[in-house]
Amino acid sequence: MTLLEYYVLLALSSGSRHGYAIKDAVAADSGGVEVPRAGTLYRVIARLITLGWVRETAPASDAPAHPGVARRYYALTAPGRRALAAQAERLKAAATTAEKRLRDMPGRS
Repeated sequence: MTLLEYYVLLALSSGSRHGYAIKDAVAADSGGVEVPRAGTLYRVIARLITLGWVRETAPASDAPAHPGVARRYYALTAPGRRALAAQAERLKAAATTAEKRLRDMPGRS
């Protein structure tokens, strides 16, 4: 799973969102490290849909209407939630290993 895929799944973990809201959440959650362009973001979303981790969904009933082209909303599926949880565990284990190695590094001041 790429870092951008992880952040897209993370953005959808709190509920369905449209593409622009996903982009904003990815940028915020990543501390600005990941700020996807529209083409990149929608290719990632398409891949996540193909994997069965994301699905297109209807907007929440209280979602404001968008003038112009109707927004597409996306939601995390149960397999997507499991994939996100598994990736979060892998990242946590990798961070723990890195912290241990840095702590045990010779010449550490």
